[in-house]
Amino acid sequence: MPVTTAPLSARSAPSGLVPSPVEPLPHQLLAALAQHRMATTSQLHTLLRPHATRQTLSNPLNRLRRRGLLDYTVLPQSNRSRAWFLTPDGARLTRDWPALRGRPPYPITSATAASLRTPHTLTVVRSHLAFVADARRRGDEHGHLDWTPEVSHPLSDGEKVIADAVMHYTLAGSEQRTKLRAFIEVDRATMGSERLASKLIEYARLWSYEPQLIGRARSRRQQAGAGAAWLRWYPVFPRVLFILTGATPHVLANRISDLQAMTAQHPLVAALAREVPLGAAVLNDLETHGPAAPRWVPLAGGKPRPWTEL
Repeated sequence: MPVTTAPLSARSAPSGLVPSPVEPLPHQLLAALAQHRMATTSQLHTLLRPHATRQTLSNPLNRLRRRGLLDYTVLPQSNRSRAWFLTPDGARLTRDWPALRGRPPYPITSATAASLRTPHTLTVVRSHLAFVADARRRGDEHGHLDWTPEVSHPLSDGEKVIADAVMHYTLAGSEQRTKLRAFIEVDRATMGSERLASKLIEYARLWSYEPQLIGRARSRRQQAGAGAAWLRWYPVFPRVLFILTGATPHVLANRISDLQAMTAQHPLVAALAREVPLGAAVLNDLETHGPAAPRWVPLAGGKPRPWTEL
């Protein structure tokens, strides 16, 4: 005899027993901090509840702190703004949540560690918020868990390339949805320009890297079809986006020019640029005009354009 059930609205069970598909705010706060490692109260407000009052976030943040799951460090010269992070108990609690499985295990779990990593970590969150705000305006899909900081990929001889973040973004067109991915490099002008440009070589190596297997493992790989290592994680190689800040417009323009020069002069990077979109933009421009504005300089040459059209 087939089993049938009434529509949910027709059942007599109390509505309180029906699980809500929406995660409660405290759960979202813990997940966001597990994902991003650190964020200010203002950043969490923009990320999770942009139209609510600040008190809407402050109350659950303080309750989670009293439970020993969160802590904060006070930012210098910021009118006592707080940057929040998970405690060791908070990190253990969120470690096996389904949405966070596979998350690189680099939590910030002390005020000392937080203070050392605050400038770069919070700048990476700033970059994410520019895309989140733009997605809301455009009706695209990009939320607080669609940006994963510090993602590592192996290269040969035990080396690895670490992206400041990997972004997942879905363009919601009228007739189709387009999934885009990007490696994000956030540059605060704290390293030499040549060292910044050399990141392109690392991505070009990742793009071309095919593990060399031996013996029986090699035979199985040949039967399955050999391929680049990045195919383990992505159907197509993510575009590479550099987001620059922390210097004058003239200095930032020079750093973008150096990225373009590396693209033109290094054979492997030039080969990458023929297959993968590469671009650079200034963070202040993204915050003012939105990432979808024509503010991205194509590293292979050409006029500025939206990141989706590189």
